[in-house]
Amino acid sequence: MTAPPGIDRAARRIGLTWLGSRIDPFAAADSPPPDRLWPFLRWCLRGSEPMLVLAGLVAVVTGSLEVVIALLLGQVVDLALASGPEQVFSANGWIFAGMLALVVVLRPVSMGLSAAMQSVVIGPNVNTLTLSRLHRWTLGQAVTFFDNDFAGRIAQKEMQTSRAVMDITVEGLNTIVFALASIAASVVMLATIDWRIAALLLVWLTGYLWFIATWLPKVRSRAAGRAGARAAVSGQVVDTVSNMRTVKLFANDGLEDDKALDSMGRYRARAMEFGHVTTFFRFGLMAVAGLVPALLVGATLWFWQAGIASTGDIAATGAIAIRIAQMTGWVSFTLMSIYASLGEVEDGMRTLSPAHTLRDAPDAVPLAPGAADIRFDGAGFAYGRESGGVEHIDLTIRAGEKLGIVGASGAGKSTLVSLLLRLHDVEQGRVLVGGQDVRDVTQASLRRQIAMVTQETAMFNRSARDNILYGRPDATDADLQAAARKAEADGFIAGLRDHAGRIGYDAHLGERGVKLSGGQRQRIALARAIVKDAPILVLDEATSALDSEVEAAIQAALERVMEGKTVLAIAHRLSTLARMDRIVVMDAGRIVEQGTHDALLARGGLYARYWDRQSGGFIAAAE
Repeated sequence: MTAPPGIDRAARRIGLTWLGSRIDPFAAADSPPPDRLWPFLRWCLRGSEPMLVLAGLVAVVTGSLEVVIALLLGQVVDLALASGPEQVFSANGWIFAGMLALVVVLRPVSMGLSAAMQSVVIGPNVNTLTLSRLHRWTLGQAVTFFDNDFAGRIAQKEMQTSRAVMDITVEGLNTIVFALASIAASVVMLATIDWRIAALLLVWLTGYLWFIATWLPKVRSRAAGRAGARAAVSGQVVDTVSNMRTVKLFANDGLEDDKALDSMGRYRARAMEFGHVTTFFRFGLMAVAGLVPALLVGATLWFWQAGIASTGDIAATGAIAIRIAQMTGWVSFTLMSIYASLGEVEDGMRTLSPAHTLRDAPDAVPLAPGAADIRFDGAGFAYGRESGGVEHIDLTIRAGEKLGIVGASGAGKSTLVSLLLRLHDVEQGRVLVGGQDVRDVTQASLRRQIAMVTQETAMFNRSARDNILYGRPDATDADLQAAARKAEADGFIAGLRDHAGRIGYDAHLGERGVKLSGGQRQRIALARAIVKDAPILVLDEATSALDSEVEAAIQAALERVMEGKTVLAIAHRLSTLARMDRIVVMDAGRIVEQGTHDALLARGGLYARYWDRQSGGFIAAAE
């Protein structure tokens, strides 16, 4: 391991690394995210409060020092005038040395500590803390949450919201607390010259705050609209890029370009609306800021003329006035950014904070290890509609039994599996595994005991090793290779090479496994299910993408893998189910036939018609 750069070693020596670890960036939230702005922000920041208070105190000290230095400037002028050129240093040497120490030592230390609080302690930690909490909450959503939105849009909302919370927190401390401390110190300092000058500053401050309160809500509203349009662009682009093979195959580059340009056009319109309000805001702001030097310096000159204020008072007031005028622009622009960030947080909150629709029961227990018998007891589910899905399913699958499920598209086969996995909750009846209602056990423990291979193989843009071990991350290398051999995947994996030169099991497969053929992806998925070694195995068209020769080899491997397991196998290719212990035939959400392959053929019912209509072993498209 190489030594850290010198700047990092220096940071460690002065304690910046220690200071930056005072907030746990991965602390879990103790409650669901609220759906109102300020409670939501508190939820995001919970646990960081002590360091936020410390950062606020540092900002107060730093902001006050700026005003103290301006006042000292006036004192220097008065001392110089009173002492004369000959004695200015000899008579005031220690005073000037103290002032110099304040400017050269204390002010840089204060500024440096303020920068450390913002850039080391608050910024990185608050961003990570918010993102980790939002991501954990999003991971707990039911699959329907993701089915109803763009993957890219959800990811964009997580990143956008965490960054906006960080910006609000950092800029709130760096600007609002700093500015309030500076204004409060300015009022006190100006009151030492004459209370009426301080009163003028307060009058101006009232008008300034009225201006801010009038315009910033408009900025916030337009910012929320811009954020929503920007996320829509991201979602549209990610949707196109993730389906690029389909785009190319159908020669629909122009269609996707039109869709992207349409969403970009809406984003441009929202961005221009945001620009309109900020343009008028900045114009008015500069006019308001220009009044500060005119009011304060003009009043001090009047008091000087009346013999109430000194020459040094004019210098101090001028420095304070110019500082406030400059700070007004900076503060207002930052407030505009904060309000824009508030709009982005609200926009992200609406997407990310909805309550989980599928939760573990408060008293949920783990599923008993090795539970493998399954029972559907009057189970019904119609996706919240009056019809569709499945209804009145009564089905018992003994531990170790191999069950085939047959039916035309839309018959309810996949719905049945979704209810077993508790991707949806039954609307009538119940589903039991090992005698336990799946609603009474934890979702994680249920799904750990079910291995599944689907028709739509899911691949991560990670190594072949990571994709297979996703079934059981703690599996050994020997388990990994054995699973790959059983799935007939070890041969092609050995020849993999990615763009970074990684080979074999270390080669990355590309997003959604695009670097593999359909058959190769399915064999990786089979290896993943094999290495999981769960007591229940679900095969949903598991060999549909394989050619006959490879399918035959994998079928032999699957027969070995299925030994001792409870198996649910869905297939249109009926020849793959012929040796199942029992076959269930579904139609319109109900079980209409069940029995062995031979018994169903002899019955001459729907299964027999499917078999007769097959060409190459597939159920005909038209029923």
